[in-house]
Amino acid sequence: MNKGYLVLESGETYEGLWRGGAPRAGEVVFNTSHSGYEEIATDPSYFSQIMVMTAPMQGNYGVNRQCWESRQMWIEGFVSLEIQHSKRDSTWQDQLAKAQIPMLSDLDTRQIVMRLRDLGTPWGALVPAESADEALKKATELIRAKKDMEPDWVHTVTRKDTEVLAGGNPHGPRVAILDFGCKENTIRELQAASSEVAVFSSRATERQIREWNPSGIMLSNGPGDPAEVQHAAETVRSLLGWKPIFGICMGNQILARALGAKTYKLKFGHRGGNHPVRDMLIDEIYMTSQNHGYCVDASTLPSEVRVSHVNLNDNTVEGIEWAQKKCFSVQYHPESHPGPRDARKLFDYFIGSLERS
Repeated sequence: MNKGYLVLESGETYEGLWRGGAPRAGEVVFNTSHSGYEEIATDPSYFSQIMVMTAPMQGNYGVNRQCWESRQMWIEGFVSLEIQHSKRDSTWQDQLAKAQIPMLSDLDTRQIVMRLRDLGTPWGALVPAESADEALKKATELIRAKKDMEPDWVHTVTRKDTEVLAGGNPHGPRVAILDFGCKENTIRELQAASSEVAVFSSRATERQIREWNPSGIMLSNGPGDPAEVQHAAETVRSLLGWKPIFGICMGNQILARALGAKTYKLKFGHRGGNHPVRDMLIDEIYMTSQNHGYCVDASTLPSEVRVSHVNLNDNTVEGIEWAQKKCFSVQYHPESHPGPRDARKLFDYFIGSLERS
């Protein structure tokens, strides 16, 4: 293995061992989950991000295609203290290399995470190089090119055509999903309780959804800045009060913007499987899986909308509800795999609301 570097746009360089893949640039973020490296890499919400894992060992339990949350990997790079590479197993490293995802190991990830926590989420790049000066030159060009991409990241990852899927309950409701970067486990959860599920593009029109006539609507997770997502907030606004709506992550932010609220960028985001949330909807406190860089501004919500979920680490908005308009949403991931799964009951709450409406 040769030398490789994580280079931040601000000029800091972190030297490690280059474990393969192709040089790439992206937003540098960290995740505190102790497991779930396959789910993270294949979650469309992580589109355009270089992932720094705080847990020291990655790849230690192999791979399983059933864990994938989409049909491909979306991350731009993978950084950890150690990546499993032994006679027994190197399947995770092999998977990343096959997808040309750059990997860097044997560096002080604690130092990187402290930098991200103190100064916020920067752009950066992973490159092989013989020196920090060479790495900085390579990275600068990659970062410049990456920042010129389409700002509506959701449109990059969404399905472009409607996909209709059979459900597991012939007597269950029909659910429409607006796909902002939907995880497969969200679809699986809804299929299990529904007779039919239709997954629509993020730019689907009000007419398309009304013509399919669902019992309820799911607004999925997804990557990027909700303010850059085209058409979705307007479409959701036109559907408010018609059928029950449940939003997750990006779906929470799109619902808030449809209600007239604003969103803002967090300093370093919430990513990991250990975030405590107070849920006033079902009156519980539990741990959640999270992955977002933006948040709803509570002060801009209409008076009729209540903050129904609160992050107990920093008191940010983790969910909203407007009962009269039959809509609610959460900022975290109740469909989370590998876990925690405490919030999975929100799917039951949503399906129950469809049966009652």
